[in-house]
Amino acid sequence: MNEIVILSGKGGTGKTSLCAAFATLNNQTIVADCDVDAANLFLILNPVNYFERNFTTGYTAVIEYTTCTNCGLCIDYCRFEAISLQNRKVTISEVSCDGCKLCSRICPSHSIQMIPSDKSRWYAGNYRKGKMVHARLAPGEENSGKLVNVVRENARKTAQETGWETIIIDGPPGTGCPVISSVTGTNKAIIVTEPTNSGFHDMKRVLEITADFKVKSYVVINKYYLNESISDKIESWCAENNISVAGKIPFDEQIVEAMINCQSITEWKPESETSKEIIRIWKQVC
Repeated sequence: MNEIVILSGKGGTGKTSLCAAFATLNNQTIVADCDVDAANLFLILNPVNYFERNFTTGYTAVIEYTTCTNCGLCIDYCRFEAISLQNRKVTISEVSCDGCKLCSRICPSHSIQMIPSDKSRWYAGNYRKGKMVHARLAPGEENSGKLVNVVRENARKTAQETGWETIIIDGPPGTGCPVISSVTGTNKAIIVTEPTNSGFHDMKRVLEITADFKVKSYVVINKYYLNESISDKIESWCAENNISVAGKIPFDEQIVEAMINCQSITEWKPESETSKEIIRIWKQVC
């Protein structure tokens, strides 16, 4: 099984656009959208979901006021300062509550119930070139790293059931917990950067993570000619550190046109120089 994760050190570098282009090059491709905090790959691939399941991210404490005695014990024990006395009434801040369940355990009147946070969802579906597993983390809910793990596990299960060999993972930007969940156990990583100082800096941080996990990594410079001086610096740095620059993609307004029409650039303009470069990058990585 060949698992290729596509990452970026910061948002807006073109990671998802490149992932969509790869996902529509061949049939029998499995795509896992692991950018669960801001999922948008489904807008381009438009999968028809045949499976949907909720994901419990944690718990929130809720007070039953008909039995609450306002003893204040929960206020004393809460280490997250989520419980306070307001207008002579014990109140729990949903934003501050960590869902640790301690208050419900020590409440002498058993007036605090733990309500599961289960508004997040994950899906499996068919898109025009293969199958897609994706998820959406509900606003305010947590454990995005665990949800990424659910998406990846089910992408692998789908690969085993179909016998298909390639899984393309659209990872989240940055270097946080969901990125770690996206990288672990993959074969190769493509880091998409842009010719800016912030893009260059954040690319290095992501490469440190893939190096720690011993994942073969490639760099793609998107919109490279917007600042060719920094593009050259990125290439020189990669050469000094034995990191392959798989390709350089020009700034192309047709990528935006393709997205507006819910297509990838390789579908919208397959004969364009941008599409040819993306195909060359895919062949090199694979």
